[in-house]
Amino acid sequence: MDDKNKKYSIDTTDYEVGQDNIQKWGFDIHNPVFGTSAALIIITLISLLLVGPSTALNTLNSLKNNIIEQFDLFFMWSTNFFLVFAFLLVISPFAKIRIGGKNAKPEHSTLSWIAMLFAAGMGIGLLFWGVAEPVAYFTDWYGTPLNVEAYSTEAKSLALGATIFHWGLHGWTIYAVVALSLAFFTYNKGLPLSIRSTFYPIFGDRAWGWMGHIIDILAVLSTLFGLATSLGLGAQQATSGFNHVFGLNGGIGTQLAIIGFVTFLASLSVMRGLDGGVKVLSNINMIAAFMLLIFITIVGWNSVLPSLWDTISGYATNFIQLSLPTDREDGVWMHAWTVFYWAWWISWSPFVGMFIARISKGRTVREFLIAVIFIPTLVTLVWMSVFGGIAIDQVIHKVGLLGINGLTDISLSLFYVYDAMPFSSILSILSVVLILIFFVTSADSGSLVIDSITAGGKVDAPVPQRVFWTCIGGSIAAVMLWIGGKDALQALQSGVVATALPFAVVLLTMCVSLVRGLLTELPSYKKEQLQAQ
Repeated sequence: MDDKNKKYSIDTTDYEVGQDNIQKWGFDIHNPVFGTSAALIIITLISLLLVGPSTALNTLNSLKNNIIEQFDLFFMWSTNFFLVFAFLLVISPFAKIRIGGKNAKPEHSTLSWIAMLFAAGMGIGLLFWGVAEPVAYFTDWYGTPLNVEAYSTEAKSLALGATIFHWGLHGWTIYAVVALSLAFFTYNKGLPLSIRSTFYPIFGDRAWGWMGHIIDILAVLSTLFGLATSLGLGAQQATSGFNHVFGLNGGIGTQLAIIGFVTFLASLSVMRGLDGGVKVLSNINMIAAFMLLIFITIVGWNSVLPSLWDTISGYATNFIQLSLPTDREDGVWMHAWTVFYWAWWISWSPFVGMFIARISKGRTVREFLIAVIFIPTLVTLVWMSVFGGIAIDQVIHKVGLLGINGLTDISLSLFYVYDAMPFSSILSILSVVLILIFFVTSADSGSLVIDSITAGGKVDAPVPQRVFWTCIGGSIAAVMLWIGGKDALQALQSGVVATALPFAVVLLTMCVSLVRGLLTELPSYKKEQLQAQ
């Protein structure tokens, strides 16, 4: 090993995983990160509860709107950069580098691997927005993409294309960059599985001091608020589903009860660990979601093929225009949707990225990037085409409550679509169950990631510590729902945007660090190629 390569592996004697940890009350905590993160979260929650729902909501909305207005270009160009950066890695000499070393083998089957990364990275969002988002764009619920005329033929294609734009290549590239960085520095360089490790080539030993503590604290806060947003959406939709199917009238109390129940289930899952909990639930998720997709496709077959083409063409032909933030006539729409979505993906990136990194040993850089970016994008494209296409057709032909009344309640839009189909009650119940399972997998996989960060990079934190962070995530979602009331979505979004802004800077710096790390691997791969010749 040459001196440069040795520097980046730091011989593992410069830093031992958990060397600054404290074992107390059944916890194994990295004191600065655990203590500061927990204190900031608890202080924030108490402050929001003390000032009252109305004041708290106004404060959060003001913060969100100011960030989106002032940093819209930053979010848009940063996300475009991540996409170009990942593409260049795929075609670069770095693409042949294998995560974990030349002889590393995958620890999970390809199907289980894809199921886990998909369940962690998407989940509730597909069910919540699969119907609501395309219909919102088609009907001018809050602006239309590129100022297209609502309800027009062009509007359908652009509505479906803009939806997959928000759920496709750009977003999964953000996850992939974080995941690749973490996996490379953990499995190839022997560093702890923590965000700070990816900055060793830039900061050196300072990555183990307060510079690294700040990075990890930002990752914890970003993860918790990103996770809380999805949990809140899931609670809203599950409550609406129960109310719709069983004729109930549950409100915020029911939503809080669902969060409490799911937090309990997630706690049981994290006790079982990765293989016994998250992996099993992810496989169940994949099977159930696939069965639901197949059934909806068969029932709505006349809408599916045209919608699939509309989605592909709308995405491909408008990709560049939707990506560019300047000279836009649809500024209101872009700020309300695209800028927020990029903030949401960034906020989720430390959580999903670390989780994907943890399960991706043995894959080459090219295999990793192509799988993580393109496979979920293709699956999501099909999902949004099926659900979104059927929903828009119902609106066009005024079928069912959605077609007659339009988008009146986002959390009920999926169930309104089912009402116009055979076996509507069964479909609604299956979807509620699926939402709850996605709910649990998001909560427990997020908790496992935060455990690792707050334990100094350890991947086997004690059970009480896992349960603690699971409960904290549920608490944030519950407080945000209580503050927001009928406007809970706005409250949930505000936390995401506020934490995503500083972490976007972290991600941009991470790209530089990753390249510097990958450069140290090239000499050995080039030598191997010469010997083979």
